[in-house]
Amino acid sequence: MRPSGRSPDELRTLTIEPGFTKHAEGSCLISFGDTRVLVTASVENSLPPWLRGKGKGWVTGEYGMLPRSTHTRGNREAARGKQSGRTQEIQRLIGRSLRAVVDMEKLGERQITIDCDVIQADGGTRTASISGAWVAMRLAVDKLLESGALEVDPIETQVAAVSCGIYNGTPVLDLDYAEDSNAGSDGNFVLTGDGKIVEAQISAEGERFDDESLLRLMRLAKMGCDDIFAAQRKAVGK
Repeated sequence: MRPSGRSPDELRTLTIEPGFTKHAEGSCLISFGDTRVLVTASVENSLPPWLRGKGKGWVTGEYGMLPRSTHTRGNREAARGKQSGRTQEIQRLIGRSLRAVVDMEKLGERQITIDCDVIQADGGTRTASISGAWVAMRLAVDKLLESGALEVDPIETQVAAVSCGIYNGTPVLDLDYAEDSNAGSDGNFVLTGDGKIVEAQISAEGERFDDESLLRLMRLAKMGCDDIFAAQRKAVGK
C-alpha cells in the first residue's frame, strides 16, 4: 500500500489553472497533490548575444523554491549570492524539455523565458514545472499568433514530465515526498505528445533494478503523461 492509498499507476490529483497571473503573456498554477508550482511565460524581443542575427529564437527556463515551500524554511538563493547545483540542473532540464518541442526558426528572433516558482513542495517539483511550463508557453504563443506577431505556430507538440520509482519493491507512478524519500529507485521521465522521449533520469537509491523494472517504469511514465497531456489540452482550450 502506498502512503497516499493510491494504486501503483495512479497520479496524484492534478489541476491546472491557466491565466493565473495578470501580467505574464502566459501563466498557470499547476498542482500535483500538495505540490504546487506557479509558472509564467514572458516573451521578449531580445536574444542572447550569441543568437542575434541568426533568424532563430530561444526558450529558456528558471526555477526556484519559496523559502517556506518545504517543512522548514530555506534561505533564498539570492541571499546566498549563488544558485545551488540542484537549481541549475533543474533549470537546464526545463529549458531542454521545452526547446525539444519548439521550432526555433518559426519562433523568430525572440526569447520566451519560463519562470517556475515552487509555492509548496511535496515531491515532483521539477516534473510539475515542466508540465506547467508547456501550458504557459502555449498560452503565450497563442497570443503571438492572435496578434499577428507570429504567422506559423512554432510549437510542434506537447511535452510533459512525471516521476516514477520503485517503492517497497513495486514500480509506482508520481511519487510524493513520503515515497520519494524512501524509494529504492527514483526517476524522472520527460515525454512528448507524439510518443518520443526527451529525457529519462533514473538511479538506484539503495536498491538496484533490472531491465524489466525499467520497462515497467517507462510504461507507467507513458500512462501518466497521457493523463497530463489531456489536462494540458483542457487547460489551453484545445
